[in-house]
Amino acid sequence: MAILGLSTAFCPPRGSWIAVRLRHGATGRSGGGLSLRRSSAAASVAVRAEVSFVSGDEAKRLVAEEGYAVLDIRDRRQYERAHVRGSAHVPLYIENEDNDIGTIIKRQAHNNFAGLFYGLSFTKPNQDFTKMVRSKFSPDSKLLVVCQEGLRSTAAADALEREGFQNLACITSGLQTLKPGTFESVGEFELQNAGKAGLVVVQGKISRILGAVLITLLLFITVFPDQAQQLFDLAGIKL
Repeated sequence: MAILGLSTAFCPPRGSWIAVRLRHGATGRSGGGLSLRRSSAAASVAVRAEVSFVSGDEAKRLVAEEGYAVLDIRDRRQYERAHVRGSAHVPLYIENEDNDIGTIIKRQAHNNFAGLFYGLSFTKPNQDFTKMVRSKFSPDSKLLVVCQEGLRSTAAADALEREGFQNLACITSGLQTLKPGTFESVGEFELQNAGKAGLVVVQGKISRILGAVLITLLLFITVFPDQAQQLFDLAGIKL
């Protein structure tokens, strides 16, 4: 038996690669110690596209000039806070509303910490994610897959890639890296701030207000020391 193996790889402009393996085998004639076989041939071909990781500015260009559609895979809460106008929403993770005892305990613990302090939803994987995307887009569609930090979009693009989608791009480190005004957005927040919620945000606002008050007080004492001293005396404050 003689086996011929051929493997080749190349990178076209989008970074796709293709691998080809050929096997030949047949019953033939032998002579002079040399055996040749030929009759049947089996060929296997695997094609896979690499995901492009781009900056915010390049993402904007892909949408504006190359016809990429924006696929937002964040959870419902983040999407409602802010999303790119005209984007399609198919969440990679959905809110977990299961009522088995284990889930109830985990949900309560989550809501008392991550949900309360950071405004994060208690979620589970969306088992119908690729099916839902296929209902909106064909595999040859050009898709800019986005999330807040870049991790979920990478996982989503990998899942879509395995389903045969060939033209995929993600924003490196997600929407949080965008400059204000990069995309026209819908919602109460800027796109880069849509992941910020909960008590951490409230605490940050309080800290900024207190900081401004203290700076103002310091300037008042520095510029008007006599008036400041009179106010402190009236208030019974000894410096």
